[in-house]
Amino acid sequence: MAKVLKWSLATLLLLGGVAFGVWKILIDHRYDGNAPVRVFIPAQASPAAVADSLGSSLGHKFGSMVTRLWKLQDGNSATAHGSYLVQPGERAVNVARRLATGRQSPIRLTFNNLRTFGDLAAHVGSHMEIDSADFAAAADSLLPAKGFRPAEYAAAFMPDTYEYYWTAGAERVINTMLDARNRFWNQERLDKANRLGLTPAQVAIVASIVEEETARTDERPMVARLYLNRLAKGMKLQADPTVKFALGDFGLRRILARHLTVDSPYNTYKIDGLPPGPIRIVEGSSIDAVLDAPAHSYIYMCARADFSGYHDFATSYDRHRINAARYQRALDSRGIQR
Repeated sequence: MAKVLKWSLATLLLLGGVAFGVWKILIDHRYDGNAPVRVFIPAQASPAAVADSLGSSLGHKFGSMVTRLWKLQDGNSATAHGSYLVQPGERAVNVARRLATGRQSPIRLTFNNLRTFGDLAAHVGSHMEIDSADFAAAADSLLPAKGFRPAEYAAAFMPDTYEYYWTAGAERVINTMLDARNRFWNQERLDKANRLGLTPAQVAIVASIVEEETARTDERPMVARLYLNRLAKGMKLQADPTVKFALGDFGLRRILARHLTVDSPYNTYKIDGLPPGPIRIVEGSSIDAVLDAPAHSYIYMCARADFSGYHDFATSYDRHRINAARYQRALDSRGIQR
């Protein structure tokens, strides 16, 4: 009897040790990658597809462990639908629990230096589960009711970092961005725009020309006032960046006479007043450069011949012709033909 008890106890201890070892492996198994990895579980993914996503993203060994633990928690593919950031050293059981409960990791969606609404739609589509067509359709559904014509869609958005779940719908993405834009346009800024006789969208149009005209942020208020002066005098804006936009060639460094003949509502050498929409999605600082533009009487500008990125300003056309001739000679000396 004593021997039986002894062997029974030994067996229990052995089984307990094995169970403890298995439990420890399951609980303590950690992701050994050197950097965070994001796992994407598409909508309507099968359990096998979930397993494939985990294995391809996290490696076969760790991915298989997460899959087993996820299935032990009655893993549901529909619940797992989403995006999950796995950190180095994170336990497999924790990753599995997040999948089983659908506790996604947010996506930080950052954009700047985008020109068109189409560029923004493509950028969103490359970072979110929604595609660019869904984003464009949602804009058509939402923005006209907010007072934006299609040509003004770019004015509804501002460069920033936004946080979403990867599975967020297009309307939610747009509404969040629109809310941020509306917070920026507080009463003080609205009042400044009103004193200029411009709507917020029109301010964004001027700001987009200014932003394309000069990369020197300290010069943007001066450039903004020049274009405001032209508007006030009823002069054509004659802004080279609008010609580049009309041509779809943003790399042009030399605007020639043949470029100025392009038939487009964005060619401010031919149309009166403002083009129908912004030629880029503008920074808040550029909008403020327009709203707070310092008073001056300049109505002409030309890039400086030293290629510093700054401009020479003039109040008379004769002075402007001198500045422009100097710049053309500088282009010739460098062999810049376009």
